Amino acid sequence: MKFALAPAPGEWRSTVKAGPLSFDVGVPTAVRLATSSWLAPRLDGHSLDTRFGLVHFAWKGAAGALELRCAPCTVEVPALGTQPIQVEGLVATVKRDGNTLTGTLEATPRGADAAAAIHGQWEGRLTPKNLLLSADIKDAPIARWYAVLAPNLPELQRARIGGTLALRGQVALPEGTFGVIPVVSQFTVEGLGTEAMLGARTSCGAPSKLASDSWLARSVIAAEDQRFFSHAGYDLTEIVASLDNNQKDGQTKRGGSTLTQQLAKLLVTGSDRTAERKLRELLYAVEMEQTLGKARILQLYLDNAPWGGNLCGAEAAARRYFKRPARNLEPAQAVWLAAMLHKPNAVLEQWRHDGRIDPDRTKWVAEGVRGISRNQRESLLKSVAAAKFAAPEAAP
Repeated sequence: MKFALAPAPGEWRSTVKAGPLSFDVGVPTAVRLATSSWLAPRLDGHSLDTRFGLVHFAWKGAAGALELRCAPCTVEVPALGTQPIQVEGLVATVKRDGNTLTGTLEATPRGADAAAAIHGQWEGRLTPKNLLLSADIKDAPIARWYAVLAPNLPELQRARIGGTLALRGQVALPEGTFGVIPVVSQFTVEGLGTEAMLGARTSCGAPSKLASDSWLARSVIAAEDQRFFSHAGYDLTEIVASLDNNQKDGQTKRGGSTLTQQLAKLLVTGSDRTAERKLRELLYAVEMEQTLGKARILQLYLDNAPWGGNLCGAEAAARRYFKRPARNLEPAQAVWLAAMLHKPNAVLEQWRHDGRIDPDRTKWVAEGVRGISRNQRESLLKSVAAAKFAAPEAAP
């Protein structure tokens, strides 16, 4: 067996343990062998312990396919947080024709039958160095996706989730890189009680009472969520871009959260880097869009957003950093505050150390401010480029 599976020069390899023995195998060679017509039927009833979980094999003679069942099955996706995603029941079939693999996928919620599963098809191309997979997951109720991916969320006991989700994706192994194209239709959420936030009061001090067309509100939208007024609480373009850019462990190059999702994180879910927290955040964001509306969401965000140190809220930040109410901020000051929001503590330390903050960031925010004339934009860019505000002293 060791000789038959020995990797060829340059072949994708992995280490296999068999009792006291440990040896390298060529993964493409092992896949071809396991899916061959003479060995695949002999795998029936056997199991293999993998990094995804214990995989049980079954031979489906009528279909001429090998079935792989993993229950539960876990996978680490750094872009979705530090904890692995766990699926209670995952079944895949595989058939091979030369170097082409095809099969089906089925993910089942805990305690549910096949009628409640999410179904899909996949195909792959095997080369000596990698396996390129593509999958097409059929349209299914979003509530069923939640039952599969996060069955322990307390919100699922009371949330009424509408809409459907289909998914197309590609994965490259062993690199582990992937791409997804989600298709969402009529996503709605009811029952979480977010309508109570209409009268919510901030613990960050006096509310700013800023209008949506104020300089600070416009600057914050430019910095944090440029499609704020057109999305329904989530932005698929930003989510896909975030997943694409944050695929290495420990690296978060781009956030995909809307301003509404950030508000849900501030007021309800907290900031743990887990997939479950992000899925909770999404539920609240979708319902808030329906119960609060854009103007109230923007007000709540401005009155609760962190602005460095123990400071939060636009009014407190304006008075602390520029000694004036938020409604009286100069345009360049508004851009400066908005540019702090992506990393408020780090930016505050940079301001104190260098006497200014990242000029590229402030310029980018200024360029993104909407609803102003050409002359206003030119004036704003000039004032932002020349801005150098006195750094605030450390809080006592």
